[in-house]
Amino acid sequence: MYDAIYPGQTWLDTEGKRIHAHGGSVMYLDGVYYWYGENKEKTTGKDDIWHWGVRCYTSTDLYNWEDKGLIIPPEPDNPESSLHPSSMMDRPHIIYNKMTKKFVCWLKIMNKDGTQTETVMTADSILGPYTKVREGLRPLNMSAGDFDLVVAPDGKAYYYFERVHSETICADLTPDYTDVTGYYSTHFPHIAPPYVREATAHFYRKGKHYLVTSGTTGYLPNPSEIAIADTWHGPYTVLGNPHPDDKSHTSYHSQISSVFKVEGKKDLYIAVADRWVPGHMDWEYEKYKKVFEKNFMPDFEGEVDVSDYEMDSAINTSLADYVWLPFRFDGEMGYLDWKDSWRIEDYE
Repeated sequence: MYDAIYPGQTWLDTEGKRIHAHGGSVMYLDGVYYWYGENKEKTTGKDDIWHWGVRCYTSTDLYNWEDKGLIIPPEPDNPESSLHPSSMMDRPHIIYNKMTKKFVCWLKIMNKDGTQTETVMTADSILGPYTKVREGLRPLNMSAGDFDLVVAPDGKAYYYFERVHSETICADLTPDYTDVTGYYSTHFPHIAPPYVREATAHFYRKGKHYLVTSGTTGYLPNPSEIAIADTWHGPYTVLGNPHPDDKSHTSYHSQISSVFKVEGKKDLYIAVADRWVPGHMDWEYEKYKKVFEKNFMPDFEGEVDVSDYEMDSAINTSLADYVWLPFRFDGEMGYLDWKDSWRIEDYE
């Protein structure tokens, strides 16, 4: 039994097994927290397995998590499926539609031709079973990368995503949440990685919309960025890096996937993050970011020894860990201070 959260340490479920809810999010329903994400238990780098479905865990204290199994299983018998284990499926996000009474899940798919599309599924329960309603969706006819889904109090929903290697998009969802309407806004334009923003995580606090993003350096971590706005579509003002005490400029060697508010707490927001490659924590961001500049920036000049900072193609993300930290707010700005351990009970 856990009685605290231990960022960066291996987190086990109530059966003593590694938790596999990567690129994950947390939803609160009827007194229970649901933590779901990519199941990487078989992604050892030794086989052509990118994922083994979407797994979900439940908890009432945010410390101890019970494995509820695969809510979206892989489809190993269908090589053409976006849910085949070799398909590069990432970052499931689930929202609830009060009008249709359906849970709607979007999945990012990185296709072998370099494009990125979405698979959309619906279910009557958060634990499934889920049924595909769209596959190969190109929202706004764009290649769509990392994203977040958010529902407003009035039931309208929004889709924040990385237009791959370009900018961040906020798009209105259709009333059933399974597609975009065509109305959208653009934010944070950059010419190329590593500066393009991805892994967008939205949260709302005291009348402000917050977007937390990372740069684009693959599984290697980089400095996060936090921005705020008065409306869903902005304009967003960048406030800076929420990890000011991180000397490594790697967001404590992690990438934030979502942010959620703890029920019953006055002002406790938790950043949910993955430490994808714990074995490369000695790599220096200022050096490997130059590899991405060389590969993507058209006006890059200089020499870089790419071989020193290229990721092994056989990445073992089955050993990825989690970094959950509470936000500390100073006015509008939110900060994430490193803590070896921390407790929910210590917050109002």
